Amino acid sequence: MPYAFIKMVRMTNASAAAVAVLLVELAPAVAFGYASERVTATVGRWPRGWRLAAPAVLVLPYAALAVTQQIFRWGWFALYFLLPVAMAWLMEQAAMADPEQRGNWRDALILLVLGVSVDLRWFDSAWPAGQRGLGNLLLVDAGLYALLAIRRLTGTGFNFHLRGSDWKTGLRELLFFAPAVLALGLALGFIHPHKNFPSVGKAALMWGGIFVFVAVPEELFFRAWVQNFLERRTGRRWALVIASVLFGLSHFNKRNPAGQHFNWRYVLIATIAGIFYGRAWRENRRVPASTITHTFVDWLWSWWF
Repeated sequence: MPYAFIKMVRMTNASAAAVAVLLVELAPAVAFGYASERVTATVGRWPRGWRLAAPAVLVLPYAALAVTQQIFRWGWFALYFLLPVAMAWLMEQAAMADPEQRGNWRDALILLVLGVSVDLRWFDSAWPAGQRGLGNLLLVDAGLYALLAIRRLTGTGFNFHLRGSDWKTGLRELLFFAPAVLALGLALGFIHPHKNFPSVGKAALMWGGIFVFVAVPEELFFRAWVQNFLERRTGRRWALVIASVLFGLSHFNKRNPAGQHFNWRYVLIATIAGIFYGRAWRENRRVPASTITHTFVDWLWSWWF
């Protein structure tokens, strides 16, 4: 995904729409990341019909890009129009049925749909080649609106006013994780050290791309939502284990050797990584802390392993 972002910003003329869509889709995430309470309070003052219908506007990025790229399909338009509205309605029902926020079937259904659709790439064909990340970002926006503005889920830690403790916790978990993953990865033949010394500018751009487009969405989903709900049902220890296993399993089809449908090595490494990401999040319930750990792991791996 970071590579797709770099290619995207280099495109000209025909892909200007893609850059515009990227900026539009980033806006809701930035709003929730820096002013979540204010956004939630504003949405709460809207009439009920407006609150439920508002996320339908998330169809516009798809429509604009699809029309300019001549890949518009009414089926995809209907999906991106109706899915965010359905999510908002389900979260309204969940808020009334489960005010203690212990999680119920509606929460599980939304998380299942979001997680599986991204992992199995159900909606990728709606987007231009190399730009499926825009579809994932749109789903992040829909999830933020439904779970934060409508469900008003507490304890997520989706607040990007960075603190010194975020860096301290994130880097500490990186140092704890690195020796274990290096030893295991080398033993399994999963990682292969090589020399790669990028320029400072390229390395910084890649770090930022991984942070925004890989680590933030994954940490939001697996820590702020999945682990958060699980803690209320199973306690901190089991929530960490279960969320980490689910995180690992979500990598079963990544970096597959030829003919291998289940990459068990990647699942194992990712599960262990999830333990350390989850520890970073739960210390102060801060998504930025686990995002920092996650970003550095992926960033270092991309250059030297």
